[in-house]
Amino acid sequence: MGLIISSVCTVTHAGDLHYYRQVEAWTSKLLTCEVAVYGGTPAGVTAAIQAARRGKKVVLLSFNRHVGGLTSGGLTATDIGNQAAIGGMAIEFYDRIGKIKDFSPFKAEALYRKMLDEAGVSVLLDRSLASVERKGGSVISITMETGETIAAAMFIDATYEGDLMAAANVSYRVGREPASAYGESLGGQWQEVSWKDVYQFCRLPISPYVKPGAQDSGLLPEINAEPSGKPGHGDFKVQAYNFRMHLSNQEGRIPFPKPDGYDPGRYALLARFLTAEAGIQWTLNYTTAPMTDGPVQMRNGDSNNAGSFSSDYVGGNYKWPDGTYQPGSFAELPPPRRGLPVPLHELYEVRERIFQDHVNYQQGQLYFLANEPKVPKELQERVNRFGLDPNEFRETGFWPHQLYVREGRRMVSAYVMNQTDCESRRRASDSIGLASYPMDSHFCQRVVVEENGSTTVRNEGGFGHSCPKPFPVSYRAIVPKKEECSNLLVPVCLSSSHVAYGSIRMEPVFMILGQSAGMAAAIAIDDEVSVQDVDYGKLKKQLIAAEQQL
Repeated sequence: MGLIISSVCTVTHAGDLHYYRQVEAWTSKLLTCEVAVYGGTPAGVTAAIQAARRGKKVVLLSFNRHVGGLTSGGLTATDIGNQAAIGGMAIEFYDRIGKIKDFSPFKAEALYRKMLDEAGVSVLLDRSLASVERKGGSVISITMETGETIAAAMFIDATYEGDLMAAANVSYRVGREPASAYGESLGGQWQEVSWKDVYQFCRLPISPYVKPGAQDSGLLPEINAEPSGKPGHGDFKVQAYNFRMHLSNQEGRIPFPKPDGYDPGRYALLARFLTAEAGIQWTLNYTTAPMTDGPVQMRNGDSNNAGSFSSDYVGGNYKWPDGTYQPGSFAELPPPRRGLPVPLHELYEVRERIFQDHVNYQQGQLYFLANEPKVPKELQERVNRFGLDPNEFRETGFWPHQLYVREGRRMVSAYVMNQTDCESRRRASDSIGLASYPMDSHFCQRVVVEENGSTTVRNEGGFGHSCPKPFPVSYRAIVPKKEECSNLLVPVCLSSSHVAYGSIRMEPVFMILGQSAGMAAAIAIDDEVSVQDVDYGKLKKQLIAAEQQL
């Protein structure tokens, strides 16, 4: 079967930037295949290709009109970790694109599409999940908002959020487990292992109030009014999201746009910080030295969050994973969630509002730095040497089409990856690939604290703690509990603590886990067994033959 790329929406025009476009059901068509992959992420692409290379009839359904997720959506300063741990189709992709870092997002998507075409995968774009039909302990079919129903023997949820997994009634968590849940030194709030002094407003006593020192004047924007919890306590907050912009300092660059509804007051905390101390060095890049700060990263190509008040929209994403957020903290781990607390259509609309708020926040911040007189002149001149890259994201006004969803739902299965795995104090016996990047979480909240006798503002939840060596990811971590679903694999929202997910959540690892999921799905079909009963010895042998590093 050749590649069929079908989109239900008209061609975009410049600036047509959305997470979700509602479509009316236009068909009641039934499509049949052996493996249905939901999610156009790198994991979805490699899962689909691997199953197709094993001779299976495969359909890949992408929520938006792109394939490649963050890899084609801006994240090209690849988070490698130990390069020797990357094998299989992931290294094939990097070899074929010609480099492992700083490639073109546009070219990355073109290569993914070419690889899908070569494998004969049918690709359907702009397909949003509407419902899941189950029978016994299996998924029978999934129906899209278009009205198409896809029946398959095996299903793979390769989304960043785990929507298919949740709709299939598989257990999951959102947020941070308390440190006591898995004995993790990085677990919960206010851990002290790392990031204690990085991006903390240079530890200056910056007042969080509209009128400095006057609590009754209210908090400045972008500071959470909710009290933080005690050290080690868990909560339902997730690490911050942003867009991985592609910038350029070359002639023809696109000036930073002024977003609709731009409000310079939204950046009052940033303005106060920028003028708090003449001795601060603004690096426009990552930094860990005292009295230095971003406030953003500006470089040719992929430009990430870098600074105390930067492109990460801290606290703006709490409802993204499943449409809910419950304030407060907890010392004991609550039971996992199951099902859909918010219907899928409503959830997509919630995410669209969050998506647009992130666009407004990040574009507004760049416009603020480039144009507002409150910004120190020398810094503003340096910011204006850059603009958006005119060669990338042309359909969406040169702005990335993919929000960096660093963390969504996380499945709870028979094996939960945690800090002991990352530190090689426990090693899974059923490896399907290696992770090696440091345990890495961006900030989860920005709160008021008392420090050295002053009421000030601090960021909380960030850490970056190295792993001593590459560590195996368990096959059991990508399959649900057998009693919950017998024909579903989940290579992205896998079973992991918040801490371990900070290492596993890297795009090369998602490609690795996706490929392994596709291989396991093919074996399960051939042997007529559940995903939980796949012969690991057979899976291991075939993964090694595919040059996967285990």
